[in-house]
Amino acid sequence: MESLTSWLVTQQGLAAETASAVAAALGFLVVLVASAVAYLIARIVLLRLVKAAASKTDTTWDDALVGERLFSRLSHLIPAVIIQATTPVVFADYPQITTVLHTATFVYLALVGMTVFNAALNGAEKIYGTFEISHRFSIRTVIQIVKLIVYFLGSVAILAILLGKSPLIFLSGLGAFTAVLLLVFKDPILGFVAGIQLSVNNMVRAGDWIEMPRHGADGDVIDVSLTTVKVQNFDKTISTIPTYALVSESFRNWRGMSESSGRRIKRAVNLDLNSISFCDSEMLGRFKRIQFISDYVERKLVEAGRHNRENRVDESLLINGRHLTNVGTFRAYLEAYLRNHPSIHQGMTLLVRQLDPTEQGLPIEIYVFSVEQDWGAYEAIQADIFDHVLAVVPLFDLRVFQRPAGADLRALAAQAGSGLAS
Repeated sequence: MESLTSWLVTQQGLAAETASAVAAALGFLVVLVASAVAYLIARIVLLRLVKAAASKTDTTWDDALVGERLFSRLSHLIPAVIIQATTPVVFADYPQITTVLHTATFVYLALVGMTVFNAALNGAEKIYGTFEISHRFSIRTVIQIVKLIVYFLGSVAILAILLGKSPLIFLSGLGAFTAVLLLVFKDPILGFVAGIQLSVNNMVRAGDWIEMPRHGADGDVIDVSLTTVKVQNFDKTISTIPTYALVSESFRNWRGMSESSGRRIKRAVNLDLNSISFCDSEMLGRFKRIQFISDYVERKLVEAGRHNRENRVDESLLINGRHLTNVGTFRAYLEAYLRNHPSIHQGMTLLVRQLDPTEQGLPIEIYVFSVEQDWGAYEAIQADIFDHVLAVVPLFDLRVFQRPAGADLRALAAQAGSGLAS
C-alpha cells in the first residue's frame, strides 16, 4: 500500500490525499477479487474433493455432515476472514471505514457461525439416528434446546457488535426481562422439561402407536420436537399435540403390544337366555361326534355319573345332581377350538368366559392373542374366528341374541294375522 501510494504520487502526479484514497480503493478491489477467488476455490475445488472423499468412505458420519451442507457453509467464512484481516492494512488512513467493515464482517461471521452450528447439530442428530439406542432415546429435544441457546448467544453477540458494547452487559441485564422471556418461551420451556421426562421414562418415541382421543390422535408418532408431537392418524391426517400434554394428560401407547409376540382379541357374542338348557341324550350323542370336545363330553359324563351314583341322586329330574349344559359345552368347544387354531398365540392368555347377563342376553367373551400384529392380518383372523363362532352356535341348540328388526316384526304380524284369520 505504501509503494502504491508513492507510485501514484511520484509517477502519476497525484496529491498525497488523492493518492491515498485511490490506493485504498484499488487495494480494497484487490481484496474483494482475492476473496471471491478464494471462495470459488473453496466452493468448487475443495468442496468437491470433500464430497468425493466422503462418498468413498465406509462411514456414515461424513455423509451426514455433507448432506447437511456443513462444509458448504464453512466456505462462506473464507472471504469474511480475508476482508477482516486485510482491511486494517488497506484502510490504514481511514479508521472509520475499517471500523464499519470490521463491524459488518463480525456480524457476517456470527451469522455464518450460527448456520454452521445448525448444520453440525443436524448432522449430529442424523449420526445419532444410525445407532440402535436412537430408537429408545431421541435427542431431538436436546438438539433443539442447544440450537435455541446458540441462536440466543449469536443474537446477543450481533447486538453487542452493532452497539459496540460487551456481551456481558446484555447478559447481566437479562434479569429484568426474565418474566418476558418466560412468557415468550413458555412452550419451549414446558416442552423441554416434558421432552426430558419422555426420554428418561421412555414414554413415547417416533414410531409408537398412541391414542389420545382428547387431541384427536390415533396413529403413529412421526416426530417428537421441542414443542409438539406429530401423530399420523390411520386416516392419514396429522394431529399435533403439545409435548407437555403427553406428561400432564393420559394417553395410550401400544408399543407394549408391538414389542410382544401377539395382539389381543377381546370380543363377546351374546346368547339368548331362553336357549340355555341342560343337555339331553340326543344332544349328548351329537356332541360326542364333535372332534374337539368328544373327549371332554366323555370325561364330564363319567365325572357326573360317578358323582350322582355316590350321592344317590334321583336322575329322573335334570335339576338333581350334575348334568351338562349346552352353554357350558359350547364354552368348552370354543376353548378347544382356539387352542387348536394356528393363528392364536398359545403362550399368552387364552380365556373363554361368561360375563354378567344383561337385557341383551348372556355374553360369552373370547379373550386371546393373535400371532399376527399387522392390522389387516389381525382383523382377518378376528373375523374368521367369529364367523366360525356364529356359525356353530345353532349346533349347540343356542341362539344369538338380536334385537327384533323390521323383518322379524313383519313375520310376527303376518303370523298373528294368519292366526286371526283361521
